[in-house]
Amino acid sequence: MTDDATDRDAAGVVAFAYEMGVLKRLRRAGWWQVGVRDPESVAEHSLRVAQLAALIASEEGGDPARAAYLGMWHDSQETRIGDIPHSAKPYMDVASNERITEDQVAVLPEAAAKSIREAVTEYEATETIEARCAKDADRLECLMQAVEYGEAGYKRVAGWIASSRARIQTPFGKRLAEAALQTSPLAWRDR
Repeated sequence: MTDDATDRDAAGVVAFAYEMGVLKRLRRAGWWQVGVRDPESVAEHSLRVAQLAALIASEEGGDPARAAYLGMWHDSQETRIGDIPHSAKPYMDVASNERITEDQVAVLPEAAAKSIREAVTEYEATETIEARCAKDADRLECLMQAVEYGEAGYKRVAGWIASSRARIQTPFGKRLAEAALQTSPLAWRDR
């Protein structure tokens, strides 16, 4: 039999997991501006961000697992505020990701809550190599998604490519961006 504190902890984790499940249904809204009717979900975006963050960190001398962890949580706040396109952000007064995360993890046991709070704070501060790799992964993933949408026939994705490319900081991230612009999204099939 479990005690009440353990049951509360388990219920809190499950409630939080249900909230994170919203990310599977939440679409990346900026792509609607170029006519993508069914853009990728925030969860789909976050998966490739975490994967890319690990790979970039491997080459940049960082901890791949930590970079992936930061990438995994970087957009988790969107369960509460939605995916706000960059064009809308100047008109909105939204709480910081750290503030939203604080509310989200309030139901979790302390060790789990602390882990997520620290990951979001580290990602937002961008002071560690892992955070810089995760930020670059977010930008690279957006660039790659724009390339994929462009290949699928969507027009006017060049702005996403240019702005993402310009914000990538790490040497390996920059190399990946250049390669993404020169490599077919179907190149993997020819190997």
